[in-house]
Amino acid sequence: MSDTAAPHPVVAVRAALDAAARSAGRDPADITLVAVSKTFPAEAVCAAHAAGQRHFGENYVQEGCAKIDALGNLDGAVWHFIGPLQSNKSRMVAERFDWVHSVDRESIARRLSEQRPAGKLPLRVCIQVNVSGEASKSGIEPDEVLPLAQAVAALPRLELRGLMAIPAPADDAAKQRVPFAALRHLRDQLASQGIHLPDLSMGMSADYPAAVEEGATLVRIGSAIFGARQARLAATSGSEAPA
Repeated sequence: MSDTAAPHPVVAVRAALDAAARSAGRDPADITLVAVSKTFPAEAVCAAHAAGQRHFGENYVQEGCAKIDALGNLDGAVWHFIGPLQSNKSRMVAERFDWVHSVDRESIARRLSEQRPAGKLPLRVCIQVNVSGEASKSGIEPDEVLPLAQAVAALPRLELRGLMAIPAPADDAAKQRVPFAALRHLRDQLASQGIHLPDLSMGMSADYPAAVEEGATLVRIGSAIFGARQARLAATSGSEAPA
């Protein structure tokens, strides 16, 4: 019997993501894999880190902050907040996270800017867009993005990096590409207005190849790396969608 341990699932996910990039004619180095570790313990993050993963995504403020505090010495870890953010919890995020993908109003951006510690690098942020028009989803409407982007770009201690979306699920790859293409086109429209954004945060376990085809630079994958989430935690935490 071999004593060689099986590779961590993140290794296979990274290989599949790289293959999707090459199939789309893109450089895999241009795409960052964000391992969505919500509902999983700090030990699971450590195991993925030991396998080479560095970027981790959390949806829930208190859970994510507890992990960051517990894993403060995790070399090279980059923490992404990807869930809806309430004003009364913005300070916790501003003080600990490196990225926020879910900015959807100027008031929360201003709070993050004011609460970001001066000794830290600027907080990298993405504006969340409701590209599918779902009433249950967070994010602003596409026609509201330009004024918000202009406001966020002018704030100190923040670095506006891109747009984020969580489209409605679709089983067909062609249908999956439609909302991702819409987000890319919106990013291109902003560029024509003088706002040049390098990042598109889009794509999860079920649809990341389509997102990569349409230019994703930040891909948020959870279940393919960590497995099925605990039903009790997922049911009580207000998640919008699986990753």
